[in-house]
Amino acid sequence: MKITEGETKYCMEPQVGSILEGKVTTITKFGAFVALEGGKSGLVHISEIANTFVNDVHDFLQEGQTVKVLVLSTENGKINLSIKKALPPQERPVSRGPRPMGSRPAGPRPAGTAAPRPAPQNRTYSHAAQQPLPPSSDQSFEDKLKQFLSSSEGKMADLNRSIDGKRGGGRRRR
Repeated sequence: MKITEGETKYCMEPQVGSILEGKVTTITKFGAFVALEGGKSGLVHISEIANTFVNDVHDFLQEGQTVKVLVLSTENGKINLSIKKALPPQERPVSRGPRPMGSRPAGPRPAGTAAPRPAPQNRTYSHAAQQPLPPSSDQSFEDKLKQFLSSSEGKMADLNRSIDGKRGGGRRRR
């Protein structure tokens, strides 16, 4: 097919950083494929679907659904997309990164919200109730994972000590 001077054909890759609209064509266990304008198709990885943990893509998307996506990258004909980064700023939680103990973000706190609890120094338990602290929404996934692993290791150590005590872990008498 020959393109004359007056014609234009959409054959270029979508621009990185642009927000486009597309339709979900296929849902997989690792994400969803979205059909874009011009016959192009891109992948929204499961980690780019929502601002919360996504266990099953079907909980958030359906085939045929129209979605807005942000173009993350275009490499070797593959288009990587994000739904969560295409959300308007008010719908996207702001991640400010770690803050020093006792500090709080600038500006007034929304009405009806309590002051955040300071993070424990060495343990992930609140000492009063011996319950894990709720994960903070401004923590990265890696920080939450580290907190979970630390909490889990502490619980396993306590459990092993308890089991050893019940088994009579001391010396046996003859």
